[in-house]
Amino acid sequence: MNSMPSILIVDDDESIRRTLAMILEERGYTVDTAESGREAIQKSMENFYNLALIDIKLPDMEGTSLLTEMKDTVPKMIKIIMTGYPTLENAIEAVNKGADGYIIKPINVDELLRKIEEHLERQRKERKYSEEKVAEFIESRIRELEQESKRHKQ
Repeated sequence: MNSMPSILIVDDDESIRRTLAMILEERGYTVDTAESGREAIQKSMENFYNLALIDIKLPDMEGTSLLTEMKDTVPKMIKIIMTGYPTLENAIEAVNKGADGYIIKPINVDELLRKIEEHLERQRKERKYSEEKVAEFIESRIRELEQESKRHKQ
């Protein structure tokens, strides 16, 4: 993952989208935005995002519903719910539907950046581990096929 991670901000409040995009772009991230759940689903089918920041209240659906919709399109995307209406119920629902994190508005920028970097670092490690496992499988499979080929020649 040599290029900077890509982040999708999903929030119906334009000032929040613009502010978060500016902060994240200053940190070198590639940022895209969506103002509705449907727009976010469409963008997630057309583009790869490492991480999505999702408002819990969207004009066309609950952010927790979007978690499962996006999970189906890009399983490895990290999804962090943002809410100005924190309750134990919506926190539990978010986790049960696949949220990787939960941030309360107004957003503490330092906390958000720390959380994003922690999740992206874990994603990098998981990807590296997956790549190593695939490489091991391929090497093992090649040896197996070579042995089979030798047996058939005998």
